[in-house]
Amino acid sequence: MTPKRAVLKAIRSYLPDKKETNADLAREFGDWDVKKIFDKTGISVRSIAAPGECASDMGANAAQKLFQDGLLTPEQVDFLIFCTQSPDFFLPASACLIQARLGLRTSCGAIDVNQGCSGYVYSLALAKGLIESGTADNILLITGDTYSRYIHPADRSVRTIFGDGAAASWVGADGGEERIGPFILGTDGSGAKHLIVEAGATRMPAAEAGAASPETQSPKYLYMNGGEVFTFTLAEVPRMIGELLLRANIAMEQVDYFVFHQANRFMLEQLRRKLRIPPEKFCMNLESYGNTVSSTIPMAMEIANAEGKIGPGARIIVAGFGVGYSWAGTVLTIP
Repeated sequence: MTPKRAVLKAIRSYLPDKKETNADLAREFGDWDVKKIFDKTGISVRSIAAPGECASDMGANAAQKLFQDGLLTPEQVDFLIFCTQSPDFFLPASACLIQARLGLRTSCGAIDVNQGCSGYVYSLALAKGLIESGTADNILLITGDTYSRYIHPADRSVRTIFGDGAAASWVGADGGEERIGPFILGTDGSGAKHLIVEAGATRMPAAEAGAASPETQSPKYLYMNGGEVFTFTLAEVPRMIGELLLRANIAMEQVDYFVFHQANRFMLEQLRRKLRIPPEKFCMNLESYGNTVSSTIPMAMEIANAEGKIGPGARIIVAGFGVGYSWAGTVLTIP
């Protein structure tokens, strides 16, 4: 019997209707320059979730696009993975809510994965394991985050970077050669303090957070030590890519395209130069959606596919890195 192989078959994404442009930010703060914001971040527009619009809503909308395009049916889905750091509730899992909303069968497994910038690749590893162990045949992998809810409006350090959005990927079973993998996964929790929302869960309930001066540094809001995150990324990601190439037994020249977590333009350009990746093989397309955390990689892949940059048979390295600290990389072959 031919063993089952996991294959990434389709991706669809969703962005909220509300848009926040660099011009909007420049008008609001008065002393920002539109061009300087873009030159540093590579971002022109961010999508912002509407009041009452949650990550599960966006994720369900992305999944509906897969169904509406005739790529997958709700009846086919036998496992749902929802990767988010913006759950609807502490409990139940948001994946359970999405299962009911989409009308997936009740024999469908459903779990949340609390992971951020590396979450898509981590979730692909889980999907591969479920399929190749015979546990599932068609996995709906949804990523979605509303980081805008965690950002203080006056915090310039992160306001220019993060946007909200979701993506839905169909990972299905097939035969033939391996088309997802191998994987490199890593964690260094000693860096947790450099990208964190401290208050709101059980360690520090929101009511106990207290005041901070300035208010932008309140534990209720997202804190990012950009310099430390940048140092971690520039040290760990090239090492991860080298290890991944060795494990996959391929050379850099044999990779058709590189899709990294779309963090910001400056960080991506530094990684590209350090790894000596030609610009034409390196994805940088966050201009119209910003850093959507767990969804940047699938969104970037959907755009690259539409632009004809990753066609059938293309070998791609995808890599996520950030909050945790955590990092993850894998090799994908497009069917």
